[in-house]
Amino acid sequence: MQAQQMKSESAKQVKLRMTTFDELHLIKPILDAVRAEGYDRPTPIQQKTIPHILHGRDILGCAQTGTGKTAAFALPILQLLNANPARNKNIRALILTPTRELAIQIEENIKTYGKHLKLKHIAIFGGVTQGRQTTALQAGIDILIATPGRLLDLMQQGFISLTSLEIFVLDEADRMLDMGFIHDVKKVVSKLPLQRQSLFFSATMPDTIIKLANTILQNPVEVAVTPVSSTVELITQSVYFVDKKDKTNLLIDVLQHTKAPRYLVFTRTKHGADKLVKQLVKAGIQAAAIHGNKSQNARQKALGDFKNNLLRVLIATDIAARGIDIDDLPFVVNYELPTVPETYVHRIGRTGRAGLDGTAISFCDTEELDDLKGIQKLIGFKLPVISNHPYNHKK
Repeated sequence: MQAQQMKSESAKQVKLRMTTFDELHLIKPILDAVRAEGYDRPTPIQQKTIPHILHGRDILGCAQTGTGKTAAFALPILQLLNANPARNKNIRALILTPTRELAIQIEENIKTYGKHLKLKHIAIFGGVTQGRQTTALQAGIDILIATPGRLLDLMQQGFISLTSLEIFVLDEADRMLDMGFIHDVKKVVSKLPLQRQSLFFSATMPDTIIKLANTILQNPVEVAVTPVSSTVELITQSVYFVDKKDKTNLLIDVLQHTKAPRYLVFTRTKHGADKLVKQLVKAGIQAAAIHGNKSQNARQKALGDFKNNLLRVLIATDIAARGIDIDDLPFVVNYELPTVPETYVHRIGRTGRAGLDGTAISFCDTEELDDLKGIQKLIGFKLPVISNHPYNHKK
């Protein structure tokens, strides 16, 4: 208990020493937009990164989703482009991201933080007709947020030229690798001007990612926050041992006996997500799934309904969930444990953000005991076991 108190006190001291946005030399229009969102202190990744980007340095950033990474590159990009008005209609900043959801959310952030500036931006991605996207591109865009496939497609059609690019951001590089996009990323990089500023972000840094970074960056500043093995202290974590066949009933029981307004539930497969939705809806619980086989409209509707509290349960696969950024998400459920321990940290990091409390529970059947051991080894402690539930299965 004493150690926990000391940890808590240490965290408080760090917060007290943290700089304010005013001290990062951001211009007033951006500061006003940031304050309007209720932020006055930058997160560690923002504090470490923004000054270097403003000074024109390349960045190699190791940071998970939920650390404030998007604002860490969006704010200085807005400031740098605003300082030098465009001489033509060509794209000046490109943010390459793996999923359509993340592309949309990055554009929403840029729209929010740049609302007092005259910079134009658009997110382009597949799964929708290209008409609106090409019309906006032809009118002139300062900041382009794109997924690799649609970007290369529109480049091939002649709608996009990157010859005037000043700043390139590669976001979620490790997820690009997971999703098989590295070849596409290399194609895009080959079309970029040699004289540019490059910002490279990844939640993990395996050798393949470091090699890729070395081909993109020039003398980068290395910034790392929240090691992947650490989990947010404000998240209450626990595990329920349960037979595989009883998991759905246990989830329904949890939903009936806890009071959170929203639950993000993780499954391993798209099929498993769809099946669980049907079972929950049959039990009278509002639920929807979000994964790669869903249409763009269906995914956006599910995400919008969830954010607006019209949907109590959102069921997601790991790749689909990577782009989900939801403030004040109180509850995460690992319906199935991930096979990669680091994925557990990414999953539960959806809650407990911005100093708010969060709860993460995991269901573990006999086939998942090795996965649980791997997770506990990574995070450095054993998850507390909840045994007082009607489907308890002793390991």
